[in-house]
Amino acid sequence: MRPQRRQMSWQVRGVRGATTIEENTAEAIGEATLELIEAIEVANGIDPSDIVSVIFSVTPDIDAAFPARFARTRLGWETVPLLDVQHMVVGGGLEKCIRVLMQVYTPLLQHQVQHVYLRRARVLRPDLESPTTG
Repeated sequence: MRPQRRQMSWQVRGVRGATTIEENTAEAIGEATLELIEAIEVANGIDPSDIVSVIFSVTPDIDAAFPARFARTRLGWETVPLLDVQHMVVGGGLEKCIRVLMQVYTPLLQHQVQHVYLRRARVLRPDLESPTTG
């Protein structure tokens, strides 16, 4: 077992999360996206000025709006580099799913980062405890 190193400075870490929508509408995409990124920010003490970039991926059955469109409406997110991509298709995969990979500067060690899975997306990572919203 490796000894734990003391964290001397902030590092760039990846924070993962996912959520789902019930219907392919801009309203549903916006609500789920904002709920997810807020939960990630709260769980990890993230300030928007510490975000390096964010990648959203959506399953092919989501095409009513880009998640980044809604993220950009959050205070401090106006200049965060955002990217929307389509998630690869895997048979039997979770439908109507929005995933996120947020790269942030943080003092947290890798094992302290809280990844957030909401709604039906909790099945993707049953090993993680996520906030009880949604």
